[in-house]
Amino acid sequence: MSMVRLGAVGYLNARPLVYGLEGSSHFDLRYDVPSECARLLHAHEIDVGLIPSIEYLRGPGSYGIVPGPGVVSCGRVASVALYTTKPIADVRSIALDTTSRTSVALVSVLCARLFRIAPRFEPHTPDLDGMLARCDAALLIGDVALFVDGRQSTVEKIDLGEAWNTLTGLPFVYAFWAGWPDAVTPADVEALQRARDEGVAHSDDVARAYYPDSAARQAVASRYLRDNIHYYLGSAELEGLRTFYQYATELGLASYEGTMSFYHAEYRGAD
Repeated sequence: MSMVRLGAVGYLNARPLVYGLEGSSHFDLRYDVPSECARLLHAHEIDVGLIPSIEYLRGPGSYGIVPGPGVVSCGRVASVALYTTKPIADVRSIALDTTSRTSVALVSVLCARLFRIAPRFEPHTPDLDGMLARCDAALLIGDVALFVDGRQSTVEKIDLGEAWNTLTGLPFVYAFWAGWPDAVTPADVEALQRARDEGVAHSDDVARAYYPDSAARQAVASRYLRDNIHYYLGSAELEGLRTFYQYATELGLASYEGTMSFYHAEYRGAD
């Protein structure tokens, strides 16, 4: 049987989803930024990818979703945020870290529905000082955002997971496993679900392995994986995802027709 080409995200928050899969004889695992995972899947260069949730609506094929695992926040997320030098009502330009297209779409939704502003968006490499030199605010995601706090006392951090929850009362789904039809068997799907379960159960080990040379960062990472990120797509999470898709469609960012397709598997783990 051929190996399943699996595209994962290299950020800390995605590592529990691939726990124990490195060196697998069945999964050929690679790491990229979220936007590159999506590109690889769309180009058929991988079979299954941990893609930004908005990219499920933008692919050239009808992808299946692995039921259960996902990268989710149920409030404050800590690693997806706007950093602003002005009150949000006065922001007229935002520099965007484009490595996650879901976060970019989320900014657009929140600007329209919660912040009630219509800023100019400018793509930029994830460098806070450079971004704020050009724009009133900056979107940062992932490990960079997690550790940027405290660098500038004049910069306010607006947590976008918390902002989404304020707007909707729902969780936000940043990413999930999606793949081409027939790319995986039910046993493959169950292997991904079990890897998630093992990763969640060993989050401290994940943090230590990710930051082997810094006890301080290990402590931050452990709290983050335990308190900020959740890894289960249950009914509330799927309702949050559908709501995001509807809002994104209203803004012309994607096209959602009200349905999602899931791979079949008997085992899902906790919801």
